[in-house]
Amino acid sequence: MNMKRYRTICNSILLMVILTWTQSCSLVRDPLDAYSDVTEGVNEAGEYVAFRDKAAVVSHLQLLYNQIRDRQEHWHLDYLLIGDAHADNAYAGTTGAEVLPFENNAIDGSNSVLARDWDRFMEDVGRANRLIVYIDSVDDTSLTTAERKQYKAEAKIFRAMIYFDMVRLWGDVPVITTVAKDITSENIEEVYPTYFPEQNTEEEVYQQIEKDLLEAIPDAPANNAGDKTKFSKSVARALLAKIYAEKPLRDYNKVIQYADELAADGFALEEDFTNLFGMNTEQTDAKKRNTTESILEGQFFSGNGNWATWMFGRNLINYNENFTWAKWVTPSRDLISAFQREGDDIRFSESVVYYQTTWSNYYPANNYPFMYKLRSAVSSIIKYRYADILLLKAEALIMKDSPDLNAAATIINQVRARVGLSALSSAVRGNKTSMVEALLTERRLELAFEGQRWYDLRRLDKVEEVMNSVYAKDSGRRAQVYPFNEYSYRMPIPQSMLDQNPNLKQNLGY
Repeated sequence: MNMKRYRTICNSILLMVILTWTQSCSLVRDPLDAYSDVTEGVNEAGEYVAFRDKAAVVSHLQLLYNQIRDRQEHWHLDYLLIGDAHADNAYAGTTGAEVLPFENNAIDGSNSVLARDWDRFMEDVGRANRLIVYIDSVDDTSLTTAERKQYKAEAKIFRAMIYFDMVRLWGDVPVITTVAKDITSENIEEVYPTYFPEQNTEEEVYQQIEKDLLEAIPDAPANNAGDKTKFSKSVARALLAKIYAEKPLRDYNKVIQYADELAADGFALEEDFTNLFGMNTEQTDAKKRNTTESILEGQFFSGNGNWATWMFGRNLINYNENFTWAKWVTPSRDLISAFQREGDDIRFSESVVYYQTTWSNYYPANNYPFMYKLRSAVSSIIKYRYADILLLKAEALIMKDSPDLNAAATIINQVRARVGLSALSSAVRGNKTSMVEALLTERRLELAFEGQRWYDLRRLDKVEEVMNSVYAKDSGRRAQVYPFNEYSYRMPIPQSMLDQNPNLKQNLGY
């Protein structure tokens, strides 16, 4: 780092410290006028108190859970934009400068979507760290040792979820597992790096995710078939299956192991695919929550509605609500053709719906398709589900050193049979290349509009092959600005973050 710039930033921070308080200050919390042993802040002995009692800990843990439901921009909205519209499943949907680059591959460091995501992910990391770091020092005997371990485990699973999303987007990102100290004139040289951290390598990020999950499993709550909203042992196992499928920690035997452990936890494909995303007969509520294949979901009920439906289509609880602007993540012609080629009527009708609109960005206004897996203010957001993990097991069986193509085909056929499709042919089952293509097709149709497609292409090194050819065969897609290449597997670090933190380095190619 340039030493002149370093000293300038240090001096600026120090000046802020002096002006704010002549002895010490915090950049992450407001100082209190008076302290006591029951006030969150600093007690009479000068010790920092993060949580005054068990109730404060429980409240903070609930804050972590609320992020899944309440902070939908980075947890769901942008996740689908990147996962589907930056792949061949969807168009951006609107022509806004913040979303169109995901469709035509013109993303750069100024993109406001990525800046929002980075900022909010790091906020979430800070929330998780606060509980993990300070829970053991809470002076409240009603908070038992078992509860401390469980709450810490849940926070570690939450942190692992955040870093998994971040590392797949950006690769090298800062791994922060502590809470920064207050800056004083005496410790500024020591504390400075905690406020302006360097990036860890992609492998180091995955290792931290792995560590968090393995440490969490013994103390996390068990799967509850009647409540799939918790950061449970099963959520940790699902994430472990997913990280072991990725290159830095790739271990296909462990993918299979954790997929099998999820089956032992009681997970299975829901018999009726329409239960996953459907509405009840009266169109007043979700058809079913806590299905046998839902691993983690954010649930919504009347009165605390899921506003993200405004961004993707109609809210079937209030049909005309917020339906005056073009929506994000519009199904692509290429995806629709893929459903049609397979004769996949059930999953198509659960994934795509047609409405009449007042705009015609991609299709005629009188017959405009929308993504349909989030269709009402009471629909659940399913973050992880068993079909994804089961198909990852099939992928592992295909890709491991000693492939078992027949076992993989059995899994794929199970997923296909649920929606009335025929089994894979013997010619496909007997050829590894054909099985990889069959797997990618199955994952595409099964998981459409669940934010998975882009990451599937990345994981299996298919980005250039698939994405550089889709523009020629998809007549509705905006013209490609830049070709996809080896640098496209990572998103650009937001320029605003580079400006704030001189220790961050931009990813190659941007």
